[in-house]
Amino acid sequence: MSSYNRIVLVGNLTRDPQLSYTASNTAICKFSLATNRKWRDKEGNERDDTCFIDCTLFGRGGETFNQYMGKGRQVLVEGRLSLNQWTTPEGDKRSKHEVLVENFTFLGGGGGGQAQGGGGESRNESRGPAPVASGAVGGFDGPPAPTDEDIPF
Repeated sequence: MSSYNRIVLVGNLTRDPQLSYTASNTAICKFSLATNRKWRDKEGNERDDTCFIDCTLFGRGGETFNQYMGKGRQVLVEGRLSLNQWTTPEGDKRSKHEVLVENFTFLGGGGGGQAQGGGGESRNESRGPAPVASGAVGGFDGPPAPTDEDIPF
């Protein structure tokens, strides 16, 4: 049986992205997202649950992401889950999941009149709705947009 490893998240950056490079000069951009879920409990009280997710983005997409994103900005990321396992110097085994980002889309408005990244696009934020820019990593453009024939109702 085949398996499927795909995750799509919309959240806000919890800190500024951290850009570094490997010995072979490949960009690595690390950042963390906070996603929120709101619901009502049995007594009718509004509850809030926040999940923090570590993400990693490689290559030119990582450089673009680092250039235009900052703490508090909203983004949609698409990628796959990866499990990192290691042993501490004290001998304890540790593990954590992270998202290896393959695609991202900047959401919401920007601050300070910055151009929005992805393909060299820029837009004056004083004209119309909030800008949206996309970045594809590794040649993955995602599935084609659905047509009227694809919608089941």
